[in-house]
Amino acid sequence: MARPISEGGFWTRPLAQTLALLECGADGLATAEAAARLRRTGPNLVRQQSRRSLLRQLAARLRNPLVMILLGAAVLSAITGDRASFAIIAAVVVLSVVLDTVQEHRAATAAERLRLSVGLSERVLRDGRERLVAAAEIVPGDVVRLAAGDLVPADGLVLEARDFFVNEALLTGESYPCEKRPAGDADTDTAQVAFAGSSVVSGSATMLAVETGPRTQLGHIAETLRTPPPPAALERGAHQFGMMIIRLTVPLVLFVLMVDLAFQRPTLESFQFALALAVGLTPELLPMVLSVTLARGAVRLAARRVIVKRLAAIHDLGGMDVLCTDKTGTLTEARISLVGHVGPDGRDSTRVFELAWLNSRFETGLRSPLDAAVLARPWAQGETWRKIDEIPFGFERRRVSVLVERDGERLLIAKGAPEDVLALCDRTDAEGVPHRLDPAGRTQILATFERLSRQGYRLLGIAWRPAADGQARAVVADEAGLIFAGFAVFVDPPKASARAAIDGLRRFGIATKVVTGDNEFVARHVCAEIGMAVDVMLTGTELEQLSDEALLARVERVDLFCRVTPAQKHRVILALKRRGHTVGYLGDGINDAPSLHAADVGISVEGAVDVAKDAADLILLERDLRVIEAGVREGRRTYANIMKYVMMGTSSNFGNMCSMAAASVLLPFLPMQPIQVLLNNLLYDLSEVPIPLDEVDAEALATPQRWDIGFIRGFMLALGSLSSLFDLLTFGILLWGFGAGMAEFQTGWFVESLATQVLVIFVIRTGGNPLRARPHPLLAVAALGAVVLAAALPYLPVGAWFGLVPLPPGFLAALAGLTIGYLVLAQFAKTAFLHFHQQKH
Repeated sequence: MARPISEGGFWTRPLAQTLALLECGADGLATAEAAARLRRTGPNLVRQQSRRSLLRQLAARLRNPLVMILLGAAVLSAITGDRASFAIIAAVVVLSVVLDTVQEHRAATAAERLRLSVGLSERVLRDGRERLVAAAEIVPGDVVRLAAGDLVPADGLVLEARDFFVNEALLTGESYPCEKRPAGDADTDTAQVAFAGSSVVSGSATMLAVETGPRTQLGHIAETLRTPPPPAALERGAHQFGMMIIRLTVPLVLFVLMVDLAFQRPTLESFQFALALAVGLTPELLPMVLSVTLARGAVRLAARRVIVKRLAAIHDLGGMDVLCTDKTGTLTEARISLVGHVGPDGRDSTRVFELAWLNSRFETGLRSPLDAAVLARPWAQGETWRKIDEIPFGFERRRVSVLVERDGERLLIAKGAPEDVLALCDRTDAEGVPHRLDPAGRTQILATFERLSRQGYRLLGIAWRPAADGQARAVVADEAGLIFAGFAVFVDPPKASARAAIDGLRRFGIATKVVTGDNEFVARHVCAEIGMAVDVMLTGTELEQLSDEALLARVERVDLFCRVTPAQKHRVILALKRRGHTVGYLGDGINDAPSLHAADVGISVEGAVDVAKDAADLILLERDLRVIEAGVREGRRTYANIMKYVMMGTSSNFGNMCSMAAASVLLPFLPMQPIQVLLNNLLYDLSEVPIPLDEVDAEALATPQRWDIGFIRGFMLALGSLSSLFDLLTFGILLWGFGAGMAEFQTGWFVESLATQVLVIFVIRTGGNPLRARPHPLLAVAALGAVVLAAALPYLPVGAWFGLVPLPPGFLAALAGLTIGYLVLAQFAKTAFLHFHQQKH
């Protein structure tokens, strides 16, 4: 059981005792010592992604019920001396199990390698110098430096802290940040401890790592609460497909078995036939097809500088039809520069720059690119001030304040969203001389704000007030009665590639919605610059007044959400999902983590804060919407190739089931020997292996793709019925046209069945004319090779081993005609079905 945080732990000991036990100092460890400790303690992972060996993965697959049925049939075949059946069943087991295991192992290896390339790093003191160290390599005794946006990598004691607030919701369930203070200064034992898994909301700190990996509080909890993640859309779709096949297969297999027994056919042979039929009608290669297509997708995306953390997210990306994104860095260049500092009247003001500089200089919490732009301009006199205290940035307050002092003069300086800062002011500042802020003055300030915003400038409101000489602490209540100084004016030019990227996503059927904390004037200006129409806009204030039901009714029509808080972003994502959309979210800040979790596809960037990268499914190494477009294309290619296997399998399987049922009633013998059913299934499976390599139609990439069981079921009925009709036609030709006996009949249907169900892939793989869409060379070779082998086997010595006999030349000619006729009619049936489906939807 995990220890409750309130009970005894290392935090109850004095700091000096902890340092002595760890044999370290406040200046960190030497590199050699850290390496030795890492070998002793193991990696700093709450629960290592224990990669099962290939043998254990094979053993797990052998426990699959269908594989166990196959193994049972193999045992029965061995006991009865049917070595041919035993060999072919063993080959089917090897093909389905080994291929799936090897491909999953390769996919997992590739995914792990890609994940490590964007692993979290921490600033750690090693050899007396600050270095970037992988979070997994942190050991007890390391001294770690933390700042806003970091994930705490270990359980440790806080050595130094400046307005250090962390969110411990993962451990305690408490959503409000709590302040941590240095060991010895804290009010309680746990107030001096930062726990692994918590996120830094604001401020900065230096921490001594004491417990790492599974020995942390989070590690204890993880061991007792191992809850699997909810299934992804891909897993849900594959499960629904498998259940549909099982519901169709089991009754028909039982029907065939009962008919055979009722006709007093050999019991063992009937049972083996039923077992072989159950396996032959099951899509046992689906896991392998999924593994290969997703792994290939991840590798192709890596070449586009996209790191895939969750393989199934590639499929979800293909189904995405709404992308929510902030504008900074995606629609703009993220090269923010300070271009002005104006007073309430819009004229240049040096006072505004000085106040903004002091606020940015002494802010220790969440630093933004705006702070960097301010500090890029040197101000030597600013270094003569010193910081007393800070009120960290709050996403709900949308401002940060610092208490500073010079030569006995103390000021509280606030910087933040202009409308929020202005609301706290009752005076204005004319170069340091305060005046009462009357309605006319407030109107003038708002007019200046609107004028500059409409020109595309980003503004920060700057305000201040004198503080008492003895004031040593600053709290939120102090942010009142402020003096409005003016605006810091920034520019972040629109990205040159944004227009083409938005147009590209639109062509792919993806609506882009801008969700930003900026005001509506700036956001509209940027959208206009990149050619993005904004027909409907919703502000955070308006959104706050809407119930969930009212937001649900409006959310699809809104193009721009502005002045929104993190909680409101989260509401927007959930509302879009409730409307049936597959939603992607692109974000990189602390405030984006809830939305990244809530979205179907969470997308972040390499330079994002740790909590954002941890929450994301995909990480872009380039902040460019065109990269997302490439990811969408890859996701849809993945889905299309999976659907080729699914539609090929369902149509063939359903037709074979109906044919088997009819043959069991009409024929005095088994329509195909168990060994022949299994050989047929083996050759069919081999022909499908290259499907993940195939290219797809441009039309399949043009619209969002999702699992649609109704579509699959309809396609199965359409082409499966046609397949069964040609099987029955084959039965008639064999029995009445050639007077075939049992062996000739079984051989003839073996060849016809394989030819039609394998070659139909050339019809199914494209929505258009098969003659104009070239398949992958390996797919063509595999399919044609399987058919040629099936046709040749009756004439080879090994054919007798499977009960196959030579067929008359006339039947082979008839078979060729039947196969061509089937493929032509299958093309017409496919075209008619797709047209009907499009009209219906």
